Amino acid sequence: MNPLFKNIIVNVVKNRQKHRKPSQISEPFEKRVKNLEVEVTHEIWDFFYLLLGVVSASFGLRGFLMPNSFIDGGVTGVSLMVNELVGISFPLLLVCFNLPFLALAYFSIGKRFAVKSVLGIVLLSIAVALIPYPLITDDQILVAAFGGLFLGLGIGLAIRGGAIIDGTEVLAIFISRKTSLTVGNVIMIFNVIIFITAAYFLSTEIALYAILTYFAASKTVDFVIDGIEEFMGITIISEKNEEIRMAIIEKMGRGCTIFKAENGFAKEGETRKPVDVVYTVITRLEMSKLQTEVDKIDSQAFIIMTSVKDAKGGMIKKKPIKKFDK
Repeated sequence: MNPLFKNIIVNVVKNRQKHRKPSQISEPFEKRVKNLEVEVTHEIWDFFYLLLGVVSASFGLRGFLMPNSFIDGGVTGVSLMVNELVGISFPLLLVCFNLPFLALAYFSIGKRFAVKSVLGIVLLSIAVALIPYPLITDDQILVAAFGGLFLGLGIGLAIRGGAIIDGTEVLAIFISRKTSLTVGNVIMIFNVIIFITAAYFLSTEIALYAILTYFAASKTVDFVIDGIEEFMGITIISEKNEEIRMAIIEKMGRGCTIFKAENGFAKEGETRKPVDVVYTVITRLEMSKLQTEVDKIDSQAFIIMTSVKDAKGGMIKKKPIKKFDK
């Protein structure tokens, strides 16, 4: 990290230490500096991804979809449709329609995620309102394909940055926790309603092109973040497995399982060292937070991420994430 930023971090930690009681100072000073440095680095990268996502999504909207009166799925699609029917400002509609989902994200996922999402949606609204993107094409197939591609790229990059710029995923995750429906099923039902409504109020042709736009966007999101399934199975191999286990339990509010294993990297005749492997299941939106916590403890930890279609029981749907932002 840049020495200037490192000096700032050291001063921030010193200032925090002055306001702590002696009984509260349990971690070594160097460890607190390292943890804060990891957090700052991750926040910078998250903001970078979010900013790229906003630029890409706003380009897809202003350069392709909006000038040609196209719509998409999700909250963005609802905003575009209402803008076409009533003429209310699209940036204003985008913020207003996403507010309930952001409030839901605050209580069901965490404050950190909700704050980042508010920032992302506000930035997207400002970008759409102020950046003078040129009209790229009026060919309807190209508009549907590339408008969806850039919009999906923006959504995927924002999720990689630990935020959303469309509240549909939050609603889907919340409903899936309360019902037997999967995230994919909820999103599909939500978008089918949007497309049927578009066919009734606008035209069947616009609705059909909207399906193409949504398909291009969803496939791009899948490509950027390797799927939008709700759950991810995370396997972590590290010598500091006990600290990682406690971080998952105390800071993530999640459960985990410990597998007894042996280190296979040993030559013939050498004794293989025993190692505890940590396995946990989290939502994709929590991945950014987990990576931050693991990097604080062991930046060289071997992490394996696999998609999980659905999960039931345990601490996935029952225990609220009260310590997500701590």
